[in-house]
Amino acid sequence: MRPFLSAYWRNLVMLNYEVDPCVLVPWIPPSVELDTWQGKTLVSVVGFEFLETRVLGMAIPGHRDFNEVNLCFYVRRKVNGDWRRGVVFVRELVPRRAIAYVARLLYGERYATARMNGAVWHGRCGGETPDWTTFIRYWWRVKGAYEGLFAEVRGEATPVVSGSEAAFITDHGWGYSVRRGTTLEYQVEHPPWRVWETCEVKLDCDVGRLYGEPFREYLQEPYSAFVAEGSTVLVRWGCRLESDK
Repeated sequence: MRPFLSAYWRNLVMLNYEVDPCVLVPWIPPSVELDTWQGKTLVSVVGFEFLETRVLGMAIPGHRDFNEVNLCFYVRRKVNGDWRRGVVFVRELVPRRAIAYVARLLYGERYATARMNGAVWHGRCGGETPDWTTFIRYWWRVKGAYEGLFAEVRGEATPVVSGSEAAFITDHGWGYSVRRGTTLEYQVEHPPWRVWETCEVKLDCDVGRLYGEPFREYLQEPYSAFVAEGSTVLVRWGCRLESDK
């Protein structure tokens, strides 16, 4: 079957925070459970470039290239003895109303719109053996206030190490949402990503207003952070889980 959506995701800034699992209970869809990293419950604020977007193989003028910033957490579901690891989104910001409308209608995702932009630029850092430094910034405007996400990385991206936290974060190839009272499951396919360790990161936003007051105390200092190089991505059609029918 033809995928619903294809795109290229690039420069994924991932800020990861440890939270009390109780904060996420209202957001967990039926039929899945929280997935943890070494006993820690993590959420991630992710900003990235959404490029060369095609829906059902068609490029929609004015909706091919844009930025997205989301807050997500990690879940799993056992199928025939194997775990399917996926993500649930608390909030996704995009700059196009049509994108948000389709995502809410077909996938039950919590999309919202805002004026958004981003920039990636390069330079040299000092020292005896200067490395290339890459700066990545995504920003948006909510209720007249400018907010943003920033990361600085150096050197070359390297393959994700099996069993690492970066592998845990990036190897969740399923999405779960609630649509019309039932859990929807859809697959997100991409090759393994290369990643950079970050030198500096910053999240500058009103967390309570954007994501809800329960998240405010937790989204302060990241537990970890890295930037993924990205790749082509396929998003498959969603389906209702059998147990929810």
